[in-house]
Amino acid sequence: MARKNADAADSAAKASVKPPKEKKRRWYHQVWDVYTMVREQQPSITWVLILILLGAAALGALVGILISYPWVITAIFGLMLGLMGAMLLLGRRAEYFAYKRIEGQPGAVSAALGTIRRGWNIEEEPVAVDPRHQDMVFRAVGRPGVVLVSEGPPHRVGKLLEAEKKKVARVVPNVPVILLQEGRGDGQVPLPQLAKTVQKQKKSLAAGVVPEVSKRLRALHNMNRLPVPKGIDPMRARPDRKATRGR
Repeated sequence: MARKNADAADSAAKASVKPPKEKKRRWYHQVWDVYTMVREQQPSITWVLILILLGAAALGALVGILISYPWVITAIFGLMLGLMGAMLLLGRRAEYFAYKRIEGQPGAVSAALGTIRRGWNIEEEPVAVDPRHQDMVFRAVGRPGVVLVSEGPPHRVGKLLEAEKKKVARVVPNVPVILLQEGRGDGQVPLPQLAKTVQKQKKSLAAGVVPEVSKRLRALHNMNRLPVPKGIDPMRARPDRKATRGR
């Protein structure tokens, strides 16, 4: 009996102990993570950043001397501008290496489109897939209209894009459909430039129309998508040969 009471007391004591709070990540933690990632890919980035800071401070001091103003103050001001420039460069390099790491992998287009923040409804999953070659088409709906972006070799994805364009035209016939191919070939858009290319398309729809168009297309996609039974891996599924031959 005494042992049971002791165990109960231990359990109550453990329950009363609050789990340690997770440390809140500050902005400088994120900057350090970005810097570490870039340094792994480009070791010279440290010296580049230092040169930017020192150069900006020296330029600020020189300006102060030329205009007969306290050079310490202008040097600090120059250092602040250099810090902003260094952060901008670090962000650009981090974006470049992030795209370089995922370019050529399945779903890279979805990741690139996901960087678009406002004014667009973007489907994370592909709206069309070639089951043989695993070529894919992704969709983004915004004020320019419906943008279909392919992922795969240019000699194969053309038909996939056109087929998806016809489906979209049947549902929203008066909405422009823009076709883009992601890749490094002729007429294709490199992955790092994909988001900017989509956002630069000419606007032709009112802002209030975009959600309705996206809703209609999403309903079409969900209607045509066949449900997968639970416990079945579609990548390992095999056809029933007896059913194809007849029993």
